[in-house]
Amino acid sequence: MKLFTEEQEEPEINLTSLIDVVFLLLIFFMVSTTFERQSLLSLELPEASTAESQTLPMMIELVVTDDGRLFVDEEQLADDRLATVQAAISAALQAQPEATLVVRADGGAAHRLVVRVMDAAAAEGVERLTIAAVEEDESSP
Repeated sequence: MKLFTEEQEEPEINLTSLIDVVFLLLIFFMVSTTFERQSLLSLELPEASTAESQTLPMMIELVVTDDGRLFVDEEQLADDRLATVQAAISAALQAQPEATLVVRADGGAAHRLVVRVMDAAAAEGVERLTIAAVEEDESSP
């Protein structure tokens, strides 16, 4: 007598519902996330009693650190010579001609570097320049 053994089929796992849930979670987190621009550089901006909070739609950020390094839109410049700063501003303005140049200088940054940046901006014909500061605290002396 010959007995037939049934071949057992492998159970099939349907991943469609799992993929749907993962996509829904992904969409939820993408929609609910707030995007806040934070600089990788740590600066202590000087305080000003007349500082106003502004959000600029198009801006070129030029950072002057306390140790003399210069960054244009988070890319470090090779040196702090006027020609180098002027070339970096020119390249950034070609990409965004209507942008505002925002100078973020650390409170301990050398004054000569801030003046050099402003001089390079004037030489490149920058019409909109602003200097970043934090609002002065009422309790500070």
